[in-house]
Amino acid sequence: MSEDRREMFRLLAVYSHVGLTFVFSIFIGLGIGWYLDNRVFDGKTSPYLTFIFLGFGIAAGFKNLWELTRQIPKDKE
Repeated sequence: MSEDRREMFRLLAVYSHVGLTFVFSIFIGLGIGWYLDNRVFDGKTSPYLTFIFLGFGIAAGFKNLWELTRQIPKDKE
């Protein structure tokens, strides 16, 4: 495999990791909030905990996005 092709696949892996980490953080926060609303508190707090943990998931996603994108230029050196 040529060096250019190897570099292309490495960058593809890095950028797909960034995207998947962002999306999974959001869905994990949403899932935790939904579980707490519907299973633990029997819908008494619905939809408040879902929205709160969705916000936590979005914040965690952006935090991970920030950290991973700051790490990419270091990998190139």
